[in-house]
Amino acid sequence: MTHLWVRAEQRPNEERVGITPEGAAALVQAGINVTVERSSVRAIPLDGYLDAGCRIAAENAWPTAPSDAIIFGLKELPEDGTPLTHRHIMFGHAYKGQPAGRMLLQRFKAGGGVLYDLEYLVGEDGRRVAAFGYWAGYAGAAVSLQCWAAQQRGGIAGPVRKVPSKDALLAQLGKEMAGLGRPRAIIIGALGRVGTGAADLCTAMGVAVTKWDMAETASGGPFPEVLQHEIFLNCILARPGCPVFVPASAKTDPRKLTVIGDIACDPTSDFSPIKVYDRATEWDAPALRVHEAPPLDVTAIDNLPSLMPVESSQDYAAQLLPSLLTLTALDKGVWGRAKVEFDRHVAGV
Repeated sequence: MTHLWVRAEQRPNEERVGITPEGAAALVQAGINVTVERSSVRAIPLDGYLDAGCRIAAENAWPTAPSDAIIFGLKELPEDGTPLTHRHIMFGHAYKGQPAGRMLLQRFKAGGGVLYDLEYLVGEDGRRVAAFGYWAGYAGAAVSLQCWAAQQRGGIAGPVRKVPSKDALLAQLGKEMAGLGRPRAIIIGALGRVGTGAADLCTAMGVAVTKWDMAETASGGPFPEVLQHEIFLNCILARPGCPVFVPASAKTDPRKLTVIGDIACDPTSDFSPIKVYDRATEWDAPALRVHEAPPLDVTAIDNLPSLMPVESSQDYAAQLLPSLLTLTALDKGVWGRAKVEFDRHVAGV
């Protein structure tokens, strides 16, 4: 019998989960054995999983799970160097030359395990079957506006914290922007899930948006228009051949740009389109000041949907459930394609 083991998230400020109790009930009904770890932080309570017929395991017990269990989480595992023997479903961030990603692949190679990377679960059309993109865009635009508002008052953005809902986020942001004018924002990748979320947040806050997508960036650059907006929101994934949107010279070039929201957040990738920074930012310090006068702040939080963990979990889980229901055929469909991708990359480490 196929066994799905839903692990607790171990990364700070991560309360999301990739399956809801309703989804777990559907898997159990389909004949899939589901174990859910206890979690001290998960936004969705354990009781619903119990009612769905799931087995319950201790928090962070996945290393001792049966060898045939498929371990399902969202964010990274602890970087302790141990070989990984299980099959894992998660966001690995391992296929674009990231140093930590290479180490992760080495752990899989050493242990004989397999990574089914959630970013590379795609249908026959090549499109991802599930993504947190909309909520990443929504939250990323909100944090970018918080950074801009802090600048207008002569400071730098303070810590960000989770909110219970989208409405609560808008109310909080409204207070932070009270008495201020409105910046202009440019979104690249505006037609995708991430860009749509970012644009919706900007519209809700009265921010004028220039929307760019593939047609507007087909020339390959340079793109001086980016520097003529107060806020730039990057909503496209870094891939080979990705143009540079913000060169290193932007720090000192004449510009109106003061905030970069790198919502795609892949600063350690060789393909990053933003060359003024080299590391992600954190909830406690969301803004990285890369130039002082005039200020230029970058915000690049790589688990933005966790700012609204319940809504984002419910949305993502609903998208992913049809694929989870096909776990009994791991060699086919989305899982088979993800395994091919893993094999190709792990062979190179």
